[in-house]
Amino acid sequence: MPRVTNGVATHKRRTRVLKQTRGYFGKKSKLFRYAKDALWRAGKFAYRDRKRLKTNMRQLWIVRINAVCREHELPYNRFINGLKKAGIELNRKSLSELAIHDPTTFVALIEKAKQALAAS
Repeated sequence: MPRVTNGVATHKRRTRVLKQTRGYFGKKSKLFRYAKDALWRAGKFAYRDRKRLKTNMRQLWIVRINAVCREHELPYNRFINGLKKAGIELNRKSLSELAIHDPTTFVALIEKAKQALAAS
């Protein structure tokens, strides 16, 4: 009885890994043993950084909002508190976009927040 080696599946797996690691530097794109490790590591970083991207973007939005708020003598935390008291529910992404692209509307929001803070 002939010996079964399952060579087709092995070759297909190696080809798939080497195709995914095309463009990596040196051995990591040429040799299966190193390509497999590099691909595993890249996948680990990709998974982790998909989660981190959300945190980083939120931090960026907050920095942008804070910069514009401080130009109008209102710190970020008081601005957000004033918006909540005024009943304005905008997320930080849209507030950041307003601060960059439509400063007049953002200044109106700052004034609303100041009024809500003064009233309470």
